[in-house]
Formats: sequence, C-alpha cells, structure tokens
Amino acid sequence: MKRRVALAAMVWLLCGAVAVLAQQRREIRFPDVPGYQTLKCDLHEHTVFSDGLVWPTVRVDEAWREGLDAIAITDHIEYQPHKDDLPTNHNRPYELAAGKARERGIILIKGAEVTRATPPGHFNAIFLEDINPLDTKEFYDVFDEAVKQNAFVFWNHPGWQGEEKGRWGEEQTRLLEKKQLHGIEVCNDREYYADAHREALARNLTMLGNADIHEPAPTEPPTPEEHRTLTLVFASERSSQGIREALDARRTAVWYQNEVIGREEQLAPLFEACVEVLPPHHQDKDRVWVKVRNHCELDITLERAGEHGPGTIKLPAEATTLVRIDAPADVRAAGLSCRATNFLIGPEKPLLVKLVIPAQ
Repeated sequence: MKRRVALAAMVWLLCGAVAVLAQQRREIRFPDVPGYQTLKCDLHEHTVFSDGLVWPTVRVDEAWREGLDAIAITDHIEYQPHKDDLPTNHNRPYELAAGKARERGIILIKGAEVTRATPPGHFNAIFLEDINPLDTKEFYDVFDEAVKQNAFVFWNHPGWQGEEKGRWGEEQTRLLEKKQLHGIEVCNDREYYADAHREALARNLTMLGNADIHEPAPTEPPTPEEHRTLTLVFASERSSQGIREALDARRTAVWYQNEVIGREEQLAPLFEACVEVLPPHHQDKDRVWVKVRNHCELDITLERAGEHGPGTIKLPAEATTLVRIDAPADVRAAGLSCRATNFLIGPEKPLLVKLVIPAQ
C-alpha cells in the first residue's frame, strides 16, 4: 500500500513538473522600428505587500506567459492593508521576484508607488536602489530622495477620482520645475485620460500606459480590444539600462484597447513597420489589387484623407487583406493619403500616413 501511495505521489509530482515546464508564452506582436527594439512593459503592478492579491513571483510568471519584456512591481509605500499578515519591507517584493525574473528572462525594475490624497495624487518612482528612504511624511522630501537615487518618476492615473481632481496643480508644477517629474500615465488599466495626453505633449513628459494590476491576471486569450494596457518602449537594447534611456528620451507609445497613443516621431515608424503593402498581383490603368499585411496586434482602420482610394480600409490584426484601390498609376506611386484612426498623436488626432503601392 505504501508503495502505491509513494508511486502515486511521484506521478503527481512529475505531472506537475511537466505542466510547469510546458507553460506557454504568447508573444505580443509589435515589430521593431529602425534602430530600436520594441519592448512590451508594464511599469505599475501590485502584490500582497500592498493591496495586491498575489505573491511577487506570480507577477513574473504572468508577465512571461503574456509576452511581456519588463515589469516594475510598484507596491504602495503609505498603504499596507496586509501589514497584520506581512511585515512592512518595501524592498522585499523585488527581492522575492528577482530570481524568478532572471529564470524567465523578464527585466524586473525596482519601484514603488507614492500614495497621497488626490490632489496631488499618486506617483511611481522606478529604477530605485532602496525604497525605504522614500517612506517619509513630507511630500516633497519623497521626491528629493527619489532623485538622489536617480529614479524615474511619473504621475499615475491622474483622472482616477474625476477630471477636476486630476487637473495639473501646483505640486506637479513644482516637481517639474525641479526636474523631479518625468512622465505621466496617459492610460491606466481601462481608462484613458485626454487631459493627461495633452499635458504630456505640452510639458514634454514621457507617455506611459500600465495595467496597475492588483488581482491575478486573467487567463482568457487577449483580443485587440481586451488586453493588458502596456507601455511600448523603443529601446536601443533589451535591458534595464536600455529601457531607462528610452524613457528619458520619451521614446514610448501606449497600447490601450485597440489603439496606440504617442508622439508622431514614434508612431510614424511604428506604423511603417506594422503595415506592409505588397507589389500588386493584378492591375489596369485606373485600379490595382494589392495584399496588405498587418504585422501587429491592432485591428488597424485607415480612412481616406485625399481624393483617391477607398473610403475605409480595415486591416485585421496579424492578417493579410486584399484591397482594391481605384486610383491612377501616378497617384498610386506617390502614395494614398490616409488617417490611421487608431494611431493617436493627440486626443482625437489620428496619424496621417501614405500607402505607397510598390511597382509590380
């Protein structure tokens, strides 16, 4: 009987080991752009060490499974609802997750969330060396300490308590003037903040979008509309240093629902990398049939911005679409002017692009 129990236990353990080894990663399809790698990053996550519901290593496993390149665990400094069960040690989540991150090839960035009443609101400080010195009462002292550690600081979910409370205030102005505020969340989980988008453009701040995840990550397959909100970082190398340099240079875009949001200088090359027009397989004097490949996660919609071409072209994610274009040969060679409606370079402002038809 004991042998049977031992054998059953061994089989159970082996099956569990196989299940772990067989865990699959889903790659997120956003192509690299000239000179840079497109890294998929979530720089705002929580664990049981603040108000999250999972252990730090679980966040690493989720990131690997969902196809992310980098995460920052940013538990609240001032809000520790589980402190009766877990001692307050602000560095501990990073320490627990670091080994698993190395095993999974996930870039783990040490961070924390400064949690104050709104206004002024919440802020993430990432690339920290030691979080504990930020646990101080005086608001501005927190950022003085963060800058001593060469942290990158961004304003979280500005409008989460309403548009009025989320307006730019004197605290943000002071932090910006002292070079202690570097970015802003344009999107957080399922919310888009148009005012934050405008502030990012007006004040030259890095745009970020993050999941701010607290519960276990869903296991359902993502869709173009339903997925984790992420920051796309255009980095010169796949490393923590590469991400930091790109954030400082504001080379980011936000993947939110079925949109990417960013500056024109980032979205234009990203669009060019995502959309490939193949040489026509059939044409006559005033029309042509071409295949257009979409190499990214978005269902891309193009609207005519000039005199020629279809009124609307829909390019499903990671698919090839056959398109008939009615336009003279010289117009096709010069390119059809379109608005990429879900590449936003400003609130309700789509990216203007040209579809150039290659020679047959």
